[in-house]
Amino acid sequence: MTAPHDTTAGAGTAPVKQDFIRQIVRDDLASGKHAAIRTRFPPEPNGYLHIGHAKAICLDFGIAEEFGGRCNLRFDDTNPEKEHPEFVQAIQDDVRWLGFDWASLRHASDYFEVFYLAAEKLIRQGDAFVCDLSAEQVREYRGTLTEPGRESPYRNRSVEENLDLFRRMRAGEFEDGARTLRARIDMASGNMNMRDPALYRIKKVPHQNTGDAWPIYPMYDIAHALGDAVEGITHSLCTLEFEDHRPLYDWCVDKVDLAGHPELLEPLRARGLPIEAGKPRQIEFSRLNINYAVMSKRKLTQLVAEGLVDGWDDPRMYTLQGLRRRGYTPGALRLFVERLGISKQNSVIDFSVLEGALREDLDARAPRRMAVVAPLKLVITNLPQGHSESLRFPNHPKDPSFGEREVPFSREVWIERDDFAEVPPKGWKRLVPGGEVRLRGAGIVRCDEVVHDAAGDPVELRCTLDPESRPGMEGANRKVKGTIHWVDAARAVPAEIRLYDRLFSVPDPDDEADGRTSYRDHINPDSRVTVRGYIEPAAAAAAPEESFQFERLGYFVADRRDHGPAGPVFNRSVTLRDTWSVR
Repeated sequence: MTAPHDTTAGAGTAPVKQDFIRQIVRDDLASGKHAAIRTRFPPEPNGYLHIGHAKAICLDFGIAEEFGGRCNLRFDDTNPEKEHPEFVQAIQDDVRWLGFDWASLRHASDYFEVFYLAAEKLIRQGDAFVCDLSAEQVREYRGTLTEPGRESPYRNRSVEENLDLFRRMRAGEFEDGARTLRARIDMASGNMNMRDPALYRIKKVPHQNTGDAWPIYPMYDIAHALGDAVEGITHSLCTLEFEDHRPLYDWCVDKVDLAGHPELLEPLRARGLPIEAGKPRQIEFSRLNINYAVMSKRKLTQLVAEGLVDGWDDPRMYTLQGLRRRGYTPGALRLFVERLGISKQNSVIDFSVLEGALREDLDARAPRRMAVVAPLKLVITNLPQGHSESLRFPNHPKDPSFGEREVPFSREVWIERDDFAEVPPKGWKRLVPGGEVRLRGAGIVRCDEVVHDAAGDPVELRCTLDPESRPGMEGANRKVKGTIHWVDAARAVPAEIRLYDRLFSVPDPDDEADGRTSYRDHINPDSRVTVRGYIEPAAAAAAPEESFQFERLGYFVADRRDHGPAGPVFNRSVTLRDTWSVR
């Protein structure tokens, strides 16, 4: 872990990361403003994390790690009707899968008593009031961007009346939506978030952690600000949509002043919970936007609910669970986030950058195997019936430490149907009638005869193997135009191979400006094509989530749910080259 004040990279170390947030942190440490860095990752457990969250995770945990600090995982569980323990567990799994761990696991609900005492303090100070306006009336009173709002007729209730009403809200006397607790700030503010925003609402919904204990729940803005203050968060990192909320964040922190009022923290002391109250600083950065994708949690939920995908972990989904099942690695996602950098400028990243990060990561770490996804039989007529041998292949052509494996070879092999053409196009370098091609690692074959089915399609190629071109023979280096891969027909293992591609066929599926089309209309019909192919035995023995480069085809991963030795299932993670750039 990098020393907290170390801003230079020594020999042999990774280069120091430079961005405006890290510079703020360095300045705060150098000035003595903070002795240690505290960050947090605060997801709401109302769905699965998506690729956009990977950027926040890497930043929140990465900053703490780089500067010798701590990062908490805190669930923003203030909206119980949309939250579920399933999402809580998935979020924890995702964070750990990306390679991070938290200093402390917290929940906003851990602090409900503190938030309630803070709300009473605001009432006593004259900074909050109980309002009887309905949600629709609140919107009417709020005003517009060019016109100030109107004050609620309940804004000037006495402190005693507000305390009485708020305590009765807490006791469950009123129906959902009947009253809210609102901050008393400025109905003429140019920032709409400061026009007497709601701090508490009545919601008689059981909570996954607190049960029926609370008929009222804090709004996100106060819970987020005071949650950070309770935990002593020094740098509260948020995406740019929260920039307009920062004045309210600071208002909540300053008006409550948890660090200066330790009596508000007494409920935590009574429960033995750690207390590190302080004054946090909110800093905003641009969110991750990527083309050929939708990032809205609502739209991802609709994709699942409407059966347009096969669940939250469908390998075409942009959830971390889906990307993991697709074969994306923690290293690839961290490399992707690093390449994006951190800025305040919103931009759209091309999907090819994500795929390029995966290719680079898997090129170094994925062993090589051979597989055929569209099989065409090739018979070597000058090998005897029953011929069988084993050839040795390196597991990785660039890294001898991966070792070698044995690949069976016999008289009959499967090759890719696309590697043969009876009428070849210009520049064709693979097999043709009467032509030669090298079978990878086995020797050079010449196509002597093509056997067709009743429809006239080729079903078998009869070929002759040049014995002098076998490995170790004098003619092994004889040059031919093409080299193709193969698998042994006798001992190859049948496998289900899922050829995944981008879920959407247009760069901006979210563009619904014409009012007639939606992202649903842009789903790529070829985003998943399932075929029955053959893989060499060493691939069939793979563990779930083990990745390989299937030579000449792309990178594939053993499906984490469906794959097994008796029924191998592989998902294509990414092709060897970007095929979308030429469309």
